[in-house]
Amino acid sequence: MTKSVVAIVGRPNVGKSTIFNRMVGERVAIVEDIPGVTRDRLYRLTEWLHREFYLIDTGGIDLGEEPLRVQMREQAEIAIDEADVIIFLVNGRDGVTGADREIADMLRRSNKPVVVGVNKIDHPNMEENVYDFYSLGFGEVFGISGAHGRGLGDMLDAVIHHFPDEESEEYDEDTIRIAVIGRPNVGKSSLVNAVLGEERVIVSDIPGTTRDAVDTMFEFEDQEYVIIDTAGMRKKGKVYESTEKYSVLRALKAMESADVVLVVLNGEEGIREQDKRIAGYAHEAGRAVIIVVNKWDAVEKDHQTMAKFTEKVRQEFQFLTYAPVLFLSAKTKSRLQHLLPTVKQVADNHHLRVPTNVLNDVILDAVVMNPAPTENNKRLRINYATQVAVAPPTIVLFVNDPELLHFSYRRYLENKLREAFHFEGTPIRLIARKKND
Repeated sequence: MTKSVVAIVGRPNVGKSTIFNRMVGERVAIVEDIPGVTRDRLYRLTEWLHREFYLIDTGGIDLGEEPLRVQMREQAEIAIDEADVIIFLVNGRDGVTGADREIADMLRRSNKPVVVGVNKIDHPNMEENVYDFYSLGFGEVFGISGAHGRGLGDMLDAVIHHFPDEESEEYDEDTIRIAVIGRPNVGKSSLVNAVLGEERVIVSDIPGTTRDAVDTMFEFEDQEYVIIDTAGMRKKGKVYESTEKYSVLRALKAMESADVVLVVLNGEEGIREQDKRIAGYAHEAGRAVIIVVNKWDAVEKDHQTMAKFTEKVRQEFQFLTYAPVLFLSAKTKSRLQHLLPTVKQVADNHHLRVPTNVLNDVILDAVVMNPAPTENNKRLRINYATQVAVAPPTIVLFVNDPELLHFSYRRYLENKLREAFHFEGTPIRLIARKKND
């Protein structure tokens, strides 16, 4: 289910970061009363009236030619290009400025829906400051206060009015959607081409060649698939092309709609810190995961190389102990034949539903074999278990006190469930609730 993207744009020091923090419900962006303090785009998933969307905070657009201001303008232009709806934020205390008018011209050229928010209208008696901004030509404008949260609801009502009426699945539910993610130059596009058997995606040795997420449908052994090649994700602070920063959001969106995520590593280079960060996105998204070690043909090997690399993966990706590890070469297609059968298996596991009676038998046996430890003379008691969702499998445990289900015992129960059922490749979510809830 594709979520809409909303970008907050405007010249520096109009309060974009304050509004962003209000809308996402946490203090994410740095807020200082200094023009230009927001250097990079920030993005978070948020919601209004049960409609989830990605919100982007941009550096202020400034029409000057200082290098920093040029970069900030370019980042905002990219956000404008990628957004479905734009919040044009202006400063109600300053009135309409020449920079506001130039930005308005830029927004009109985008042909995107624009909602004007006149910020810093902190009191009702300041409402008359709003009327001048109708001259920007975007219809209704909204007087808001980022500092106090005033008027944001009406503005967000107008924003979600521009969302599609129905956010529907683009493919049949039986289609397995695969997202290919990883650092630049680990061979993601080459892997996609190898799977498809043809040059559908541009392949280059220049890191970051792929800018957009590209969907391609294909069929294998009577199963339909969609494979999504995403732009390589780079470490924050190490990115010099602003276009690549936006690729992180695209990859997140690709993972959100995927059934299976292929986390691609470069076998020649080994595991980098950014590999773990990228894999963490997939784990947090609750997707099924396969770790693919690419370029294995270029690695000098003996009979222990694969086992040692697998052990290293398990050490570095301790949160992905459930993910199978595949070694292959997209270039030579060596061991490629194992990929799609593994994708099919973990996708099935991701959607596996366990009968309630069987689930409770396994939980009961696990508790009998290893009762939960006591704490302050209290012991966790599990009365009942039921699976409430798939993709990922989500199990609710009705207990006497949810606070007594500690991490170590939760991990023990998860391991017992994995022993009993075919959950390879998929995370399991265990939720503790008080028995009478």
